[in-house]
Amino acid sequence: MIEAWNVPDVYAAEAALMATLPEGELMARAVTRLTAVAEARLAERGGSVVAALVGPGNNGADALYAAARLAQSGHRVRAVTTATVHPGALEAATAAGVVIGTDPGLVAGADVVLDGILGIGGRPGLPGWARPWLDAVPDAAYVIAVDLPSGQDPAGVVVDADGVFADETVTFSAAKPVHLLPGTAAAVGRLTIVDIGLEMETDPSVVRLTPLDVPSLWPVPGPDDDKYTRGVLGVVAGGESYTGAPVLACTAAVSCGVGMVRYVGTPTPEDVVRRAVPEAVHGPGRVQAWVIGPGLDVASRARGAKAQLDVAREALASDAPVLLDAGGLDLLTRRRTAPTLLTPHAGECARLLTRLGGTDVTPEAVKASPLAFARRLAERTGATVLLKGSTTLVVPPDGGPVYSQADAPAWLATAGAGDVLAGVAGTLLAAGLQPGAAGALAALVHGTAAETANAGGPVRALAVAEALPRTVARLLTATAN
Repeated sequence: MIEAWNVPDVYAAEAALMATLPEGELMARAVTRLTAVAEARLAERGGSVVAALVGPGNNGADALYAAARLAQSGHRVRAVTTATVHPGALEAATAAGVVIGTDPGLVAGADVVLDGILGIGGRPGLPGWARPWLDAVPDAAYVIAVDLPSGQDPAGVVVDADGVFADETVTFSAAKPVHLLPGTAAAVGRLTIVDIGLEMETDPSVVRLTPLDVPSLWPVPGPDDDKYTRGVLGVVAGGESYTGAPVLACTAAVSCGVGMVRYVGTPTPEDVVRRAVPEAVHGPGRVQAWVIGPGLDVASRARGAKAQLDVAREALASDAPVLLDAGGLDLLTRRRTAPTLLTPHAGECARLLTRLGGTDVTPEAVKASPLAFARRLAERTGATVLLKGSTTLVVPPDGGPVYSQADAPAWLATAGAGDVLAGVAGTLLAAGLQPGAAGALAALVHGTAAETANAGGPVRALAVAEALPRTVARLLTATAN
């Protein structure tokens, strides 16, 4: 699990640790770890030329101290600096033979560039004086950001298109929201967290599950379990015009280990599900959780549609956990007290907020500020919101930590993928997981299954569902080695 803390919490932890250490020790630890990463990347690239972009703060000092150590190791090192830099770092770099100046041309020919322009205390936006520095960075250079890519919002909300987009970001002991949230994660590149001894005393603000978390979270049956104790999932999905969605949702559920699926549909999709998912039983009955909405047309007047919608509304009025997806979101009219997981994409999130809030929200606005609008929807509905995207956010209604998952290949942006995700998350709800954990874990497994189905290439939603058994089995044996 990767946990990220807000900047004030990180500063508090740094202050507490520095009070117990000799002066300069904490920075020395950071410099040691940063230098090791830079050495490794130079070796991987067969490079020997380093340029440091040195701003006036502590991140600039880290970069300049690391430049001094790299020069001592025999690399050719240059540093572009502001008029004001850390005096100790400047002295060390000068003594080590680092070429120091204000000319952006010093960056030319660098194999590795250390970005120490700004730190986590900086405001979003690259300062004008640093623009020529960034313009001078060679296209082929490997850019390592110190703590965060300069110009990017430490809170992870606003991306600076003119700021640094790093190949790798080295941060110290604790990730920050900038590293995990969709607004800025693309600028971070590879995230490397190096330990300098911080102990965080507060709860994280953002969490990302990793494959190593799956064995401790996934519901694995024991010798005394049966199909009922493992979880029965009710699925209200599809209709006469949309027959594929229930097949995908039900296939995903049975493929990732649900105890039993109860499917409620209209005549045509019922026939399709009987043939495609023979394990499913049909008609309402006792369940541990519901998935409502994939392929559901709440305005349909086709045969069987009213009876199907009656079951959906009864489920919403019950105290059972419910996942609402796609058409099911149109049925939400009030807050539920029972566990509820909403799984909209940006357009559905905008429509739901517009309907419930009375003011127009556009999909473009949601895409520009996904966390802000997911939080607004969670607060308004009292539900946990899983906002789909290249980075999927899972936002609780109580202001607790946000899950941010980025496990899926871009190929997964395809019709039916959300139906599969609903089946996986619904299975986890039926097994007793809380909506936040269920949504985040489902997103991780769903994305990993897409890679399992066809790594590096196109993937159809049904193939993702069919890849779930071997994906879950592999993840259950995940180890740090």
